Amino acid sequence: MFYFDPLYLLFLAPAFLLSIVAQIKVKAAIARWSRVPTRRGMTGADVARAILAQRGIHDVRVEQVGGFLSDHYDSRRKVLRLSPAIYNGRTVAAAGVAAHEVGHAIQHAERYAPLMFRQAVAPAAALGSNLSWLLILGGALLGSLGLMKLGVLAFSLMVVFTVVTLPVEFDASARAKRILLSTGLVSEQEQRGVSACLNAAAMTYVAAAVAAIAQLLYFMLRLGLIGGGDD
Repeated sequence: MFYFDPLYLLFLAPAFLLSIVAQIKVKAAIARWSRVPTRRGMTGADVARAILAQRGIHDVRVEQVGGFLSDHYDSRRKVLRLSPAIYNGRTVAAAGVAAHEVGHAIQHAERYAPLMFRQAVAPAAALGSNLSWLLILGGALLGSLGLMKLGVLAFSLMVVFTVVTLPVEFDASARAKRILLSTGLVSEQEQRGVSACLNAAAMTYVAAAVAAIAQLLYFMLRLGLIGGGDD
């Protein structure tokens, strides 16, 4: 049912192309603005700690983690982890990425509703992501429509998580831009670079959401849940 289906490629091709464009843009933006030092000369770690202190958040640690653009905020342990280039970098890109991750820490401290919802659905989404393909493919092999529908339901949990990630990421970037400029950590000219990096990064989340939605629609169409067909 799902093997070598041209319709699947038709559904996923736009998302695949968008993902490629997004990856190219974010790498290009980070590469460009990683060569531009900020006038303050602060490292990404310095920027992160300065913003946390300015917002009165004293229970979040800032640590270095290996990898390229592996930066993230761990809300369970209250740890903000920055990749080496961001943690040690004294560039516009480092300031922007670090501030974005601090944006998530601020969201957590303020119990920002979309972040709280994403955290709540994360376990179910992870389970759904792991089980969905087994259920769908297993149902196809066994000829069980019910099993395949259960797989699509499980996959939809992952789609919900991917979609709700968008406002979380957009808001973190918006916070980063405002705070960096209002606190004088970057100049108005440097703010252009911050926006370029964060806007490019946002495209990767959009691409992921588009891909997830496209896959869900494909499964629903093939199972006759939309469109009235089941062939």
